[in-house]
Amino acid sequence: MTGATARRRGRPPRTESADTRDRILAAAREEFSERGYEKTSVRGIAKSAGVDSALVHHYFGTKEQIFEAAIAVAFAPALDAPGAVAEGPMDAVGERLTRFVFGVWENPTTRAPLLAILRSAVNNETAAAVFRRLVATQLLRRIAAQVDLPDAELRAELAAAQIVGTAMMRYVIKLEPLASADLEQIIARVAPVVQGHLTGD
Repeated sequence: MTGATARRRGRPPRTESADTRDRILAAAREEFSERGYEKTSVRGIAKSAGVDSALVHHYFGTKEQIFEAAIAVAFAPALDAPGAVAEGPMDAVGERLTRFVFGVWENPTTRAPLLAILRSAVNNETAAAVFRRLVATQLLRRIAAQVDLPDAELRAELAAAQIVGTAMMRYVIKLEPLASADLEQIIARVAPVVQGHLTGD
């Protein structure tokens, strides 16, 4: 038996290219974006990445785990939002946070994967659970930790709901006139509400 056949099926050889994992992840993001969570399969991701399905399982495990890894990368720019909360006085945190998040949405490079995440989360409970877990642990709790009030987690969630809801109406549903409104006008109206959620009485 040769070394190639003796090697466990799906496990990459030692000489496997270092970018294989990234290639699979990129293919997964593309598949989830185009097909949504339910219609995406491990086999389809493998085919798009040019690898065997077993190799996808080796790197990421189940489809749910692949989705979580894919959205973690896509969601990474938004995870810097707690930094926007911390970098100035709390009496202006609403504008900083709102401006930061909408800045991520306005950038076409970061908007496309975020749209894919939201569409999958809205249409599939498994995808929604993954999204909730990521948002709760990586974003909202970090924001809440900087709000020195008893109901900080609820405040952070309400602030996020205000921003995400507005973003969905503007970028996903594309409701007019919100979809084509000037960004500064939107920030001017949304930021005070976010401020109220985070620091108001």
